[in-house]
Amino acid sequence: MPSSETNGSNRTLERAAAILDAVGRSAVSASELARQTGLSVSTTHRLALQMVDYGFLRRTDGGAFRLGDRFVRSALENAGLPVLRELRDQTGETAQLWVKRGDERVCLLSADSQHELRAILPIGARLPLPQGSSGRLLAADEETLTELAEVGWIESVGIRTPGLGSISAPVQTEEGIIAAVCLAMPLARVVKSPGQDYGDQVISAALTIADAVERRRQTL
Repeated sequence: MPSSETNGSNRTLERAAAILDAVGRSAVSASELARQTGLSVSTTHRLALQMVDYGFLRRTDGGAFRLGDRFVRSALENAGLPVLRELRDQTGETAQLWVKRGDERVCLLSADSQHELRAILPIGARLPLPQGSSGRLLAADEETLTELAEVGWIESVGIRTPGLGSISAPVQTEEGIIAAVCLAMPLARVVKSPGQDYGDQVISAALTIADAVERRRQTL
């Protein structure tokens, strides 16, 4: 016969699945989740917070819940790689996708330059915020957001690593900035500045990924 521990685990999984089913395209409050699942508000709130910890849900500034980074990450990976490869082929430089994890940024995807002299970091690399153009963008301080509003991108010129530059643009959905597309290159190949040379291409790549993520979310 199933043990009480197994029965308890099954009940937890069933409740978690019910909560996921109840979370649609828009943010849902704990009380609405409780109404849809038939669970108490306290039980729903506790489970939802645990699911936030594991990335199955994310919490909005208003305290509501929606599908979390585990689902967004898959959409980012599926949409991001072909776009990064196209950006790399257009510019000849290394194109990367970075996401925020606590006080760090993590390289989720990378399409490396084919030049012998190139700027690369491996997938999974972690750097502290706000280092680099992507770090500044994902940290999203007031000065950076003002700069972003003016030109649509953030650049770094030999600040984190002497001799290297980068430009980053936000992958932005209705939830805000969820990732950053970064193009990194040796400054020896820069004509004016990273942003002035490649701003339009990087912004276009970020918008393409954001659109794909939104379409994917609508099917979940």
